Amino acid sequence: MKTAVGTNVITINPEQKKNKRKKGKTILLFVLPALLVYSVFILYPIIATFNYSMYNWNGVQAQKTFIGLANYTALFSDSTFWQALQNNMLLVLVSVFVQIPLGLIMALVLFSPIMGKKFLNVIFFLPYLMSTVAIGLLWIFMYDPINGPVNQIVQLFGFSAIPWLADKNTAMIAILIVVIWQFSPFYMILFKAAMVGIPDELYEAASIDGASELQKFFYVTLPALIPTFVTSSILAIVGSLKAFDIFYIMTGGGPGGATEILGTYMYKQGFINFSMGYASTIAAVMFLIAFACVIIIQVLEHQRKKRGLFT
Repeated sequence: MKTAVGTNVITINPEQKKNKRKKGKTILLFVLPALLVYSVFILYPIIATFNYSMYNWNGVQAQKTFIGLANYTALFSDSTFWQALQNNMLLVLVSVFVQIPLGLIMALVLFSPIMGKKFLNVIFFLPYLMSTVAIGLLWIFMYDPINGPVNQIVQLFGFSAIPWLADKNTAMIAILIVVIWQFSPFYMILFKAAMVGIPDELYEAASIDGASELQKFFYVTLPALIPTFVTSSILAIVGSLKAFDIFYIMTGGGPGGATEILGTYMYKQGFINFSMGYASTIAAVMFLIAFACVIIIQVLEHQRKKRGLFT
């Protein structure tokens, strides 16, 4: 078969078309298992969550009562929900503006010409390798008002012991310190991997032009790390919104709801109060917030690339 396009003649071989269709079927066959797993364990639970949020259901009995958007109306007038959301937003801010920069600093330290980098690499990454349960129990002991090392250090400076996890004013701060300590190494690895991929020729050219180390960082390293910042921000936001384990282990959302987050509140509603429909509503709102944040970041990144900023 021949088709004319302007002054050019394109010949379409039927055998090529057949091979192309066969190749497409082969690709689909290999993708199908992953697509099936993704549909069963990702897409279906999301759809089911939004479906359950429309019902009054205890999660045990088969009987469900359709109530439409009543769960959402109740949720948006729930003071505990707003407190949990506020704590989650604080966790998001800490993750983006503390964990990520700290991870970058740790990566820069490991790339600097200092002794003991292998030892520092192990020390930096060790918290991320530990079990969250172990970390929670460890820091509960660390914050112990009587025997905890943290309060012993505080008392050395002449201050009285602080009930870190039992005081509404300090409980959230105490957990945030643990979260920063645990997850900053993850971003360190991301930045370290990205910095390995920066061509040495760029640094050599900057040196020839007389650039200082600080100028090399701002004009070579930092622009090359922008995609990593975007990826890290998305991971930090999503991870902060679905946080649960460390908060539940250390305080269970207490004292008095001071450390309640959406994850712990959802768990209590679903598995303690047996209000699975209400818990599904909380989960649905968590998904929508995370989805909206990711879309905003992607749009901003697209605009940055379009305008050629920081490149």
